Amino acid sequence: MTTTSSRENDEKPGLLVVVAHPDDETFGCGSLLLDGAANGFTTAVLCATRGEAGEAADGTPPEQLAAVREAETRAAAAMLGVAHVDFMNFGDSGMSGTPDAATLVGAAFDDVRARVREHVETLRPRVVVTLDASDGHRDHARIRDATLAAVDTAMWQVERVYLHCLPQLLMRRWVEHMAATDPSWEHLRGDVPGTPEGLVTTMLDTSPYLAEREHAMRVHASQRSPYEGLPGELRRAFLTTEHLRRVSPEWAGGPVEHSLLPAAR
Repeated sequence: MTTTSSRENDEKPGLLVVVAHPDDETFGCGSLLLDGAANGFTTAVLCATRGEAGEAADGTPPEQLAAVREAETRAAAAMLGVAHVDFMNFGDSGMSGTPDAATLVGAAFDDVRARVREHVETLRPRVVVTLDASDGHRDHARIRDATLAAVDTAMWQVERVYLHCLPQLLMRRWVEHMAATDPSWEHLRGDVPGTPEGLVTTMLDTSPYLAEREHAMRVHASQRSPYEGLPGELRRAFLTTEHLRRVSPEWAGGPVEHSLLPAAR
């Protein structure tokens, strides 16, 4: 990691989003990053893999997929106002099968945690967000667990830590729609994915950034969008409100938050 990833202005709050694959930062957290930049955060994305185990929606040859998806991530992140993008160089573990030792799931947990912690201590963010993995993807669960452990052991004191959520009610509607129109999605197998609504502690209205997020999503041409073909109202429900679960400081109940860090607004 280069020193250019260090926070350049200690007066501005830092927001670090830690994800597993290229496109997680845009399909998952794109509006969050736009909202953060608009509200005074210096934003950064840390991606664990280059997504090479996936299928290319645009016909990119497998041997080129990692490079293409890294380039897509950097281009999309620029559109989202992200100041820093870093990759941890783990392999994509895929959805199933025995993971190679070089992949995110196959690597030693302590190694994954240490790499995340290095970035936390270099970037010195005030807020860290990672995936809650309620979609069942094992890479998402790995990066969630490693990020929470890294923040807990880092020398830099992060003020707030959140899990980015996909509400279960929305995911149920997504599953029903895709089961009827495109049953090829692996997420249609097993229990309905998503976070129970009672666990959501924080909701951000990000409707002003919809057009910008849509533009950034189109940059990920090698990846099939999970929102493609959704009815307009359901698509907007996914893309115009960010749902998060605050895990540090531990949520004590009360009204839902509408800001990641009040001091940033």
